[in-house]
Amino acid sequence: MSEFINNASKRKEALKAIIRKLHAGESVESLQEEFNEIIAEATASDIAQAEREVIAEGLPVADIQKLCDLHVAVFQRGLENQAAPESVPGHPVHNFRLENEIIGRVLESVEGSLARLLAGDKDALKSLRMAAGNLQLIERHYEWKENLLFPVLEKYGFEGPSKVMWGVHNDIRKAIRNLQALINSDPLDLETIDAEYLDLAKAVRDMFYKEEKVLLPESLARLSQEDWDMIKAESLSLKKEPEAAEPAEGEPEPTPATNGKIPLSTGALTQEQINLMLSNLPVDITFVDENDKVCFFSQTPDRIFVRTAAIIGRAVQNCHPPQSVHVVQRIVDDFRAGKRDVAEFWIQMGPKFVHIRYFALRDAQGTYKGVIEVTQDVSGIRALEGERRLLEDDK
Repeated sequence: MSEFINNASKRKEALKAIIRKLHAGESVESLQEEFNEIIAEATASDIAQAEREVIAEGLPVADIQKLCDLHVAVFQRGLENQAAPESVPGHPVHNFRLENEIIGRVLESVEGSLARLLAGDKDALKSLRMAAGNLQLIERHYEWKENLLFPVLEKYGFEGPSKVMWGVHNDIRKAIRNLQALINSDPLDLETIDAEYLDLAKAVRDMFYKEEKVLLPESLARLSQEDWDMIKAESLSLKKEPEAAEPAEGEPEPTPATNGKIPLSTGALTQEQINLMLSNLPVDITFVDENDKVCFFSQTPDRIFVRTAAIIGRAVQNCHPPQSVHVVQRIVDDFRAGKRDVAEFWIQMGPKFVHIRYFALRDAQGTYKGVIEVTQDVSGIRALEGERRLLEDDK
């Protein structure tokens, strides 16, 4: 089998064969024995390329997602030989690894409190609930990947993380919500809580491994320093109040009408006025053009779904988790074909009742020009009763 080692094409085909056999039900152990020499030489890039090609050849993304942990298990020997990603203080990769360490300590805190509770220490319930609340740090960690790293990787043709990891993220999110609900229930079902936690902890730690052995090395190999600088700057937008967007350097200024105002169909506004208006509306707006590329999003103070500048130019299909891509594609296809002009959904997100609407945009000739997504927390509107005809302080 040594002929595979120095032949990238043959090695890739052999790795794809491993993945196909794994999905056909063969065991990790038998495959490790059969392909021992190749596995020892497998790199993160090899695995990512092999997964990408079997998806392109028709293996469902959902199947890849279900067994991605087994992929890593098969190739673990080769991955262990890789050096850890660079760890320069301040670099996004350094910060990302620190977050993994912090999340690891949160898991340990949950484990410790749960062990005490299982041993009969009723006082441990308060600390368990507090530790379980800190699992929300995982949400921020995954948002960083989905909104900053994945869009940049896609520009280099590396779409595997978006298609596979995002689906696993959502499974973990669901498991966190389930666990928190169980921990905050009365009476407690400690046996179920313990089982749910063990499954969750394994999934999170497996994701740590995939991030540090596959995602981060691949990102470091592909992204430029300019990319990392952008990611570092945009990381702040996930943690602080948004600011009005500034035009990108080198971008042409809009052609002014008079006094620096931009002519519109029913008036004229300055760029500052447009930004202020859009960022203070009680709704979040995202515009996707006729080529399915994200061109704009409003940055409101309490935006419901996180957006960063990294998604500009990104295919709208890649801005949604795999579980909902088919719905997004159907909406866009129906809009483009003229089968519908509006699509709307509503979901409960914790205390928020979120109304999501999509509107087809067409020019005067009826030509499809894109879609605008409008999202709003309508909890307060739903609670309105009676009438109010005066200002609150005029009563």
